[in-house]
Amino acid sequence: MNGSEPAGGGDELAATLPRIERAAGSLATASVARMDETLPWFRELPADQRSWVMLVAQAGVQSLVEWLRRGAGGNGNQEVSDEIFDAAPQELARSISLQQTVALIKATIEVAEEHVPRLAAPGEQEALRTAVLRFSREVAFAAARVYARAAETRGAWDARLQALLVDALLRGDSPDVLASRAAALGWGDAPPVAVAVGRSPGGEVAAVLHAVYRAARRIGLEAIGGVHGDRLVVLIGGAPDPLAAAGRLLPGFGDGPVVVGPAVPSLDEATESARAALAGFRAAPAWPGAPRPVAAADLLPERVLAGDADARRALRQEVFGTLSRAGGELLETLDAFFGTGGVLEAAARALYVHPNTVRYRLKRVAEVTGFTPADPRDAFVLRLALIIGRLDPPSSVH
Repeated sequence: MNGSEPAGGGDELAATLPRIERAAGSLATASVARMDETLPWFRELPADQRSWVMLVAQAGVQSLVEWLRRGAGGNGNQEVSDEIFDAAPQELARSISLQQTVALIKATIEVAEEHVPRLAAPGEQEALRTAVLRFSREVAFAAARVYARAAETRGAWDARLQALLVDALLRGDSPDVLASRAAALGWGDAPPVAVAVGRSPGGEVAAVLHAVYRAARRIGLEAIGGVHGDRLVVLIGGAPDPLAAAGRLLPGFGDGPVVVGPAVPSLDEATESARAALAGFRAAPAWPGAPRPVAAADLLPERVLAGDADARRALRQEVFGTLSRAGGELLETLDAFFGTGGVLEAAARALYVHPNTVRYRLKRVAEVTGFTPADPRDAFVLRLALIIGRLDPPSSVH
């Protein structure tokens, strides 16, 4: 015994210790039987996990003997070594919660208390009962330490997986890579899926992501995030309106634009959303008046000017191509409308048609493209689409 440790516990229970040692196996068996009887969830554990609990129970009884032999029973100041849980692999801490572990400890201590009259030598019964209660407290503290370390290790591993998943999204890795990493993080792949990109608020990455995850849980969303340089990238799942959902997550982002990629059906297609969101984030400074958050699709002109081929293709095919297929008079009317500075009557004179005809055609433009020619922002998109479509006509327009 270490000279700095107070004596007393071992001496007080000198005659009891051999009795406990001889009864170690039966105590452990009785404890597991009590767990099986009183804890329904324990009965449903797989056989291997039940065997791990049995090993821990046996180690616990042996630890009680060692603890008492060191003289700890008489003062309660000696901690129980965490090694009591070494009999079970780390997977047990992920299969059984801390609350459940406390329930197992409680069942074991109840059995030990019931056996005190049989285990204690004459005159040592009260000392043993007190020692068992103190030991149960120390075991609970040891369990909390084990779970804290497991949570820290799991948290570090999860953070690494999250970073790898976001990195795979940004690189456009295969769906299989994305799926395997997301599955390891417990991602439910709740549709639709979208990616939001903004500036990180700075500080510890773990704290930044914790704020995002907490906000996502409050509104019932799936979320996986990562910080890349000064950017915060968040994968959002299960939001019918990802733009509105990103608005609820804004407090987790730093200053500046937050851009949301298009909603896609599943994680398999999330790289498309991530690519659009990143392109939009790079181009967003060119539109100082953009809403926050803003959809990547609303930044098509800025993305085109920043060299985004996807945005150029979208304007060429989805705007210019749509107008061309709807009838040549729509393109002609837009040219006249923009050429006369957006004056409807002047456009009508240039086309030799009634102003109501121009009005009808402009309404048709808005219906088929989603952009209103009389709106300054939409007019900018349409004019750029006309330029791109004529420089590089879509193959379907012929």
